[in-house]
Amino acid sequence: MPEQPAKPDWRMGGITVPQVEDYLYSMLPPRDEVLAEMEADAAKNDVAIVGPAVARVLHQLAVISGAKKIFEMGSAIGYSTIWWARAAGEGGRVIYTDGDPKRAEKARRYFDRAGVAKRITVRVGDALEILSEEKEQYDIIFNDIDKTDYPRVIRLALPRLKSGGLFITDNVLWNGKVSQPNPDAQTKAILEFNKLIYASPDLFTTILPLRDGVSLCVKK
Repeated sequence: MPEQPAKPDWRMGGITVPQVEDYLYSMLPPRDEVLAEMEADAAKNDVAIVGPAVARVLHQLAVISGAKKIFEMGSAIGYSTIWWARAAGEGGRVIYTDGDPKRAEKARRYFDRAGVAKRITVRVGDALEILSEEKEQYDIIFNDIDKTDYPRVIRLALPRLKSGGLFITDNVLWNGKVSQPNPDAQTKAILEFNKLIYASPDLFTTILPLRDGVSLCVKK
């Protein structure tokens, strides 16, 4: 079994009781060699990834909804991208976006090793700009970009999401900072974003208090 990182970045804390969080992660089955290596890579190099608990939820949502076209905003080394691509299956297509060419190249190598490279289109650049250029509609849009840009994502994402499609966002509880006084710029942006997704007449929204908070919106 591949060695797992002792204190991985994806165990954020601050949302659930630590003992409950430890229990949740202790129940997770071991990941395959590629995913385990990516988790260790993220922990060693301080790269933010969604981690296995959230990744399993993303995978389940894609399978349940039968998603075949997925746009991922902010993909880093491609950890969640692999989970999306495996869930989409043969004929599925996932758009990877990241602004760092070196991370994108590392992600390509992981995709090859995971056997899902043919299902993934790698786009290097600003995820907001790339999404704004898209003409087609997607089954799922996953948002995990810089937090200060979160409020801008809604305006761009909704026209590019099919009716019944899923708009999913990570880090919406921001290590519990959304409940604390004197929020910084990132927290203020997340607070604004959360208000917008709940207030939108086009979305049915739920926030899941898993890891760092995941919002799940269904487009009406």
